[in-house]
Amino acid sequence: MKQYQADLSAGSLMLPESRIVARLLLDGVGTAAWEQAIRIDNVLQKSAPATAIRQARLIRLRLEAVDRSFWTLIAEGDKEEATQALFAAALKHSVLLQDFVREVVADHVRRLEKNLSPRIWDRFLADCEARDPAVQQWSLSTRKKLLQVIIRMLAEARYLETTRSLRLLSPHLHPAVVRVLKSAEEERLLRLMELDA
Repeated sequence: MKQYQADLSAGSLMLPESRIVARLLLDGVGTAAWEQAIRIDNVLQKSAPATAIRQARLIRLRLEAVDRSFWTLIAEGDKEEATQALFAAALKHSVLLQDFVREVVADHVRRLEKNLSPRIWDRFLADCEARDPAVQQWSLSTRKKLLQVIIRMLAEARYLETTRSLRLLSPHLHPAVVRVLKSAEEERLLRLMELDA
């Protein structure tokens, strides 16, 4: 039985914030230093402490889902490398995102569809409900927010041209990201990112 989480709705790839969190993790900060940085020093520069805490928690969960070698790429890589490494971490952390990429995005590409159809979302969620009945409890606003975040992530990672056009692009993974995926023995994740899963 699959278990889907709606925590994805807390934010898309959040590159600037993720670079900060990656540096904190690379520095090996403890609980007190983490609290100081996120809550007191407001290193993520959020207007509300609750937002900073929620986003920092989600980013940390994503980063902790992948090998430490990804953290360096996220903290120090160029925009393309860091964004793709972040997308890999988001995929590894979220079964919902994995299934959407595998069942919807890769399927659209296989069928040579030019654009992603947002109408597919309801059908996809119905399939998710069949695998995890808890999905039925998600509110309409949560469902809508999840779709917005997933589309934004796909655009940030260059699987979509823009969030408006929803035009599908062929994935072009940066060699540094491919190297890190292979050295971390993440072949399944690599295939998924190449839409070959």
